[in-house]
Amino acid sequence: MKIINIENNFDEEVKSSKGKTIVDFWAPWCGPCKMFGPVFERVASETDNIKFCKLNVDEDTNDVSKDLGVMSIPTTILFEDGKEKKRNIGYLSEEDLKIFLEDK
Repeated sequence: MKIINIENNFDEEVKSSKGKTIVDFWAPWCGPCKMFGPVFERVASETDNIKFCKLNVDEDTNDVSKDLGVMSIPTTILFEDGKEKKRNIGYLSEEDLKIFLEDK
């Protein structure tokens, strides 16, 4: 599945979306974000029923990360029907990301 960059269209891609959407809050200078990026991309390429999005917090002109209380990166938030379901702060391995995406 394709990863969507959502610096300027969070409401359209996440808040108004039906089903599950996962958002990776990251920045290019963040070491753990650089490690997590390829993991996020691999899992996205193997997953059909979840929308994968990335939001660069440095380019977040709408203050979405601030409004959601994202204080550390990487932060990964899973939304369902536009509402936050759960979040993880920090690096996730491929196995841990797959577990995070499961219904629990």
